[in-house]
Amino acid sequence: MSSSNKKVFDRLVSRTKIYLAIILVLLILVCIHDIRFIIPSIILYALIIAYTLWSDKKRKSELSNHIKDLTLSGDKAAKTTLINSPFPLIIAETNGNVIWRSSTFVNEFINVDINTKLTDLLREIKLEIENNDEDKNHGVNKTIDIGNKTYKVYGKYTNSKNEYMVTLYFIDNTELVKLRKRCEDSNIYIGILMIDNYEEIIQRIDNQDKPQIMAEIEKRIYTWISNFNGLAIKSDRDTFVCILEKKYIKLMKDCKFNILDEIKELDNNNAFQFTLSIAVSNEGYSNYEKYKSAQATLDIALGRGGDQAVLREDEKYTFFGGRTQELEKRTKVKARIVSHALRELILESKDVMIMGHTNGDIDSIGSSMGIYRLATDLGKTAYIVNTSYGLSLASFIEALSEEESYKNVIINKNEALAKISPETLLVIVDTDKRTYVDVPELLKETSKIVIIDHHRRSTDFIDDAMLTFHEVYASSAAELVTEIIEYSEADVKLTEFEAEALYAGIMMDTKNFTFKTGVRTFEAAAYLRKCGVDIITVKKWFQSDLDTYNKISKIVAKAEITNDTIAIAICDEKDKDINIICAKAADELLTISNVTASFVIGNSGDKIYISGRSIGDVNVQLILEKLGGGGHITLAGAQVEGMTIEEVKQELINRINEYFSEILS
Repeated sequence: MSSSNKKVFDRLVSRTKIYLAIILVLLILVCIHDIRFIIPSIILYALIIAYTLWSDKKRKSELSNHIKDLTLSGDKAAKTTLINSPFPLIIAETNGNVIWRSSTFVNEFINVDINTKLTDLLREIKLEIENNDEDKNHGVNKTIDIGNKTYKVYGKYTNSKNEYMVTLYFIDNTELVKLRKRCEDSNIYIGILMIDNYEEIIQRIDNQDKPQIMAEIEKRIYTWISNFNGLAIKSDRDTFVCILEKKYIKLMKDCKFNILDEIKELDNNNAFQFTLSIAVSNEGYSNYEKYKSAQATLDIALGRGGDQAVLREDEKYTFFGGRTQELEKRTKVKARIVSHALRELILESKDVMIMGHTNGDIDSIGSSMGIYRLATDLGKTAYIVNTSYGLSLASFIEALSEEESYKNVIINKNEALAKISPETLLVIVDTDKRTYVDVPELLKETSKIVIIDHHRRSTDFIDDAMLTFHEVYASSAAELVTEIIEYSEADVKLTEFEAEALYAGIMMDTKNFTFKTGVRTFEAAAYLRKCGVDIITVKKWFQSDLDTYNKISKIVAKAEITNDTIAIAICDEKDKDINIICAKAADELLTISNVTASFVIGNSGDKIYISGRSIGDVNVQLILEKLGGGGHITLAGAQVEGMTIEEVKQELINRINEYFSEILS
């Protein structure tokens, strides 16, 4: 046996000798008390000694093999290095029994209660060993906090009959962990702040007041950024770019981007209200990539109506603010540019395919018909993809089926997949969500995609479109399509039926011109009226039958009021068109005095539908987004699976309470 090994063995048996001496003393005391125990004591002690010698021999053999395994074919110097390691070193069994500790180990942890830590560590190692396959590497690689330090624990283990024997050495990793933490905390985030509706508002400010007001806005933005040790620079008249460190992002989230409220509270004699849209992102390896990501994130904030902050980190979005009513922020210039660009794309394409969202409504179908007319008047073959529609469209679909010009125009999924090609222009109307389009598979068949939508943007939006006309301030997709047609150089000739379909889309989404109705909405309606719209015909399409009316009345009658002004109702009957019924019931609940928002929950059999409506004081989109839905401030919906209708109701109430608590905080 080498001298190095002998040192370990001697330390190993030293405690055993102490135990034998104690047992001998105890047996002598017993014999003095009663001499009859002399012979049994001698026999017992002899057996103990024999077992101890055998056990020591076995333990020495295991330890020798363990050390040989560690050093492999190493020489005496290698073994000596192991024993006199400059790193804290122990040899232990996975049952928690520490066989040997190096002097370095003892000195390192002399002021630390390490026993519990070691026991937990050895137990964890044992579990991992037992869960590993036999052919796995017999190595140990762990991280453990002891006292105020962090250690990297390396080692090897060998098999034993009852327990595993491990050699572990501890490397102080504290400074490296601190350095890594400092580097992580210093990770750069790029932010963009934009003043919403800058051009419109600045025109309404008196010339003598402009410098003072703009100086106050800039001061508040710079002060807010500096509170987080950030650097901000004004990149345009209405835009600021800032650089932030990761460690301050949590503080921003904790204060819920309160600069949004600070800007809105700016004193301007109550003539108008300034709002901000903010985007912050850390996505990308370079600062340029992070800046481009921030720009894309800003588009989401603007696409959701502005007056909010969107944080993108770790490929996830977090939203703050967005509780104020959208203001009309559109110009006819943009509509003209989009109209011209769409015309060029149509002319460059082999054919055109138009698609709305699942369970198509009159807004998506009417908008599709408008684009169809534009494409055909430009000499292109066009198709409308539609696989499903609600019960409320039955009268309209019947009327559509009688239109000779639309024979073989409406196609299903299989027909669409057979006809589409890489040269096809795919126009998506009334949605920008990949998962909500009628036939998602079509998105993979062509790169020539156009988006026309008015909903507040979600994180699942189609981000690779060639042209996007996304105006959250518009009443409907039908309004946007009408503007495209009106400003088109193609001299589009809408039929009376097509004009009525577009008018119906506007009428239904505005609830007869009561919600989200701006100047541009009436201008679009006036243009359609000139095209021959018969308003009576449109109204007849959407008249409710007596059965539907009775269902709605029953739902309204069972409504409950929560949070003083929020109406919640449940439709107990399963119905394949429950989403339509819930939507109409939610509209009806808003006609009740002092009700500022309404939610109706219904069961279709495989899904739970929620329809949310508001007069503008409550953002129903923010509430239903937390249940996987979306929409607008005043109109939103959600679909929930895997829950009962009562569970959905309780979850909805929780989200409503959460919404109001955030407002008050």
